[in-house]
Amino acid sequence: MAGLGSLEAGSVWLNGRRIDDLTDRERTRLRRTAFGFVFQHGQLVPELSALENVALPILLNGGSRALADKRAEAWLERLGVRDRRGATPAQLSGGEAQRVAIARALVTAPAVVFADEPTGSLDSENAATVLAAFSDAARAADAAIILVTHDEATASLAGRRIELLDGRIRP
Repeated sequence: MAGLGSLEAGSVWLNGRRIDDLTDRERTRLRRTAFGFVFQHGQLVPELSALENVALPILLNGGSRALADKRAEAWLERLGVRDRRGATPAQLSGGEAQRVAIARALVTAPAVVFADEPTGSLDSENAATVLAAFSDAARAADAAIILVTHDEATASLAGRRIELLDGRIRP
């Protein structure tokens, strides 16, 4: 769905446009501009500060440093980690790192955010905090969330659920 690999069958459409048949260059641009990603373990760039990690997608899309920093600061504030903006990923707690990763995924106002077990490595209290922040932030950005989880509590928060069993959609 995110254009990271080839389809075995079917097609993927976004806003009335088929996207699975785009060239590699077009898919890369689409991922940078229309999609946000939250990985299970954050996947923050270890050498960059929290602020720099969140600003990175804007800079990769050609935005100015001033714009990138302004938007990154705003998202870090919204997710309650602005005071950690100078910290590197190694200096962040698991919950802080996930909120920074969520900020990075939402900073470009993507149409769709893909999240792979975004709370899988967190305790239940931090998971609830991160999910609430994620949900609120995505709603504020008017982004659709496609979330993969094995956690029933997390899945129960979804507006629409599609369950897979052995690679097939469960009826």
